Amino acid sequence: MLTRRLPPTVEPYRAAANQEMIEGLVDLEKLVRLQDEIGPQQGSASVRLQFDVDTQRRHLIDGDLEADLMVPCRRCLQPMAVSVASHFRLAIVSDDALAAEVPSDYEPVLVDDEQLDLLGAIEDELILSLPQVVYHDEADCAVSREQMSSGDAPIEEVSRPDNPFDVLKSLKGKL
Repeated sequence: MLTRRLPPTVEPYRAAANQEMIEGLVDLEKLVRLQDEIGPQQGSASVRLQFDVDTQRRHLIDGDLEADLMVPCRRCLQPMAVSVASHFRLAIVSDDALAAEVPSDYEPVLVDDEQLDLLGAIEDELILSLPQVVYHDEADCAVSREQMSSGDAPIEEVSRPDNPFDVLKSLKGKL
């Protein structure tokens, strides 16, 4: 069981050159953008990061994360437990021009002043791993099937718009 907290930043070029592996926990309460997306969270995400350099001398991060999140049900808006897991591959870049050259197998991650915002990168991956739509089972949801239907939609009669040439038809006989 992991008990070590991940540092908020890391020197990715040094870590990749040394082929370091970092494992630890990230407090979900500290991830503000995640909370803005799905609401307040408790607990920790488990993260494993393997830093490396490939044959083209690109600095890479191969990572895995797992977390148990409370995500609002899209039907009743009550929180429900959802486990998320993600495997991700990041290429460390120092500017946008280098990001365009990253192979499609990797996502570029921008390093500012030789430091990588590790918590920000992990938060990005957590947000990307969220399911698109989450619903309780129908029996467990606070909203019943009857409450979900809005009733029969009123049928409107479609009236044909006035034809602008009707005026010409009436003038045709008078000339």
